This record gives sequence, C-alpha cells and structure tokens, in this order.
Amino acid sequence: MKQILAIGLIVSGFAFGQVKKDTIEKEYKLEVTPFKAEKKEKPLPLSRKGQVFVFYGWNRGAYSNSDIHFSGNGYDFQLNNVSARDKPTKFGIVYFDPSWFTVTQYNFRLGYFIKDNLALVLGIDHMKYVMKQEQTVDFSGHISDPKYAAMVQNGQVDLSDGQFLTFEHTDGLNYENLGLEKYKNLVHKKNIDLVWSYGAGLGFMFPKSNVKLFGNDRSDRFHVAGMGTDLRSSINMVFWKNWMLRAEAKAGYINMWDIKTTLNNKPDKARQDFVFGEVLAGIGYTFNTKKYN
Repeated sequence: MKQILAIGLIVSGFAFGQVKKDTIEKEYKLEVTPFKAEKKEKPLPLSRKGQVFVFYGWNRGAYSNSDIHFSGNGYDFQLNNVSARDKPTKFGIVYFDPSWFTVTQYNFRLGYFIKDNLALVLGIDHMKYVMKQEQTVDFSGHISDPKYAAMVQNGQVDLSDGQFLTFEHTDGLNYENLGLEKYKNLVHKKNIDLVWSYGAGLGFMFPKSNVKLFGNDRSDRFHVAGMGTDLRSSINMVFWKNWMLRAEAKAGYINMWDIKTTLNNKPDKARQDFVFGEVLAGIGYTFNTKKYN
C-alpha cells in the first residue's frame, strides 16, 4: 500500500511539474514577444500621374549676337554680328489687366503628368527681340538701289538713324513649345512643398516681326518663321495643396529662316539664328492634386 502511494505521489509530482514548467515557458514566451508598431503610410510625392497644372508669368530675355541675311528683288546681303536686347514693359497695371496681357513679356504653361513626377508641358514664351539701333555692323553682299548702296562705307553700315533698317520681333518673339519635364520633391510639409524640375523643349517660332527695310512699308504680321529648342529648370513652391509659385530659367537656340520683311508677296525675307537665355516667374494652380500629410 505504501509502495502504491509513493508511486502515485511521484507520478502526480512529475505531472504537476510538467504543467508548471509548460505554463512558465508559455508566460515567458508571451513576455519576450516583441511589440510590432503599426507602419505609418509614407507621404506620397506631390506630383502624381493624372495631375494637371496651369501657370502664368513674366520674363526677361537675353540674346547672342547674330548674322542676319536679307534677300529679295535687287538685293542679297548679310549684316554680321548684330546685337539685340529685350523690351520689358514698365511695371504697372498692364501686368494684371487681362485686356493688355499680350503687351508684356509673358509666359503660359499647361502641364499634365503622364507618370509620377514626369510631365508633358505645353508652353508659350512671348519674348521680345529688338535690334539695337545705335550700332555699326559689318556688311557683305550687294544692293542694286544706289541710295542704300551708298550707305555702305568700307564694308560697314551705320544703322543709327533707322533709314537703312529697323528690325524687331516685339509682338513678339513667340516660342510655341512642347516640353518634357522631370519633377523631384525637395521639401514635403503639411501646407508647403518645394519641387525641383528639369527638362527640355522643342517648338516653332511664330513671331510678329516689325521690319522696315529701305523705306518700304513696315512688315507687321504673324508668321511661322522657324524652330526653337531649349533646356530648362525650375523651382516650384506649392502651398495650401494647390497654389504654386514658379521660377524658371532656360537656355535655347532659335533658327528662323523665313522672316517676312515686306507686306507684299514678293520673295523678300530675312533669316537669322541665335542663342537665347530667359528667366521667368509667376503663379500657377494645380488640379487633381493627391497629397497625404
């Protein structure tokens, strides 16, 4: 009997010990299980596929010297190393009055994001180009009209009095272009984003050239005159989710081979090519903006 009791105590003690051991191990395992924090959703970039933006601003431009070749009935000549400048309108209400917006050197952009951070941008750059009147330039070629041929002295012609030539694209040097731009978020906050972009563009030149050559009636009409291309970069500050301030710089090349120099249908025309630089700034608005704070 004592032996049976002893065996029962041993078996029960062993079972109790096992239960206790299992319980302790389970409790221990529960205690050492690390706590997994919930993953917060990473803020998405401001610029996303399907987003659209519009922009309007104003520019200042600079142009390299260029050779301008003139040809027509009775003349075929080139003026070498001609310098030019832009023609900014004096600051005032004209910059904000919609009925006068074409008077200023303005810029328009319409952008559509075809992929996250990659946008197609349709642009109009209304620049102004004015040949500097107070200059003497090198001349090569021939003029049959003795009055204007006599103005050429020692292979040069003085343009100062405007009798020989006035030449400008002031209504204006219109660069209609399509660009591809890459965007990168630099700063991402609740109510403000700073976005950098860079890209390139290609388009056609649609100037309204104001040209008066040899005392003829001034040519003053819109005409597709050539092509242009550019590299550009911009800084965009987007605030309150939709409003945008944009500052942009670009450098490019313009080649115009069919500039109208008279009002009639004669074959009178000019051609020139030059490098240009442009800085612009203005305000825009974004549509279909998807932003997570």
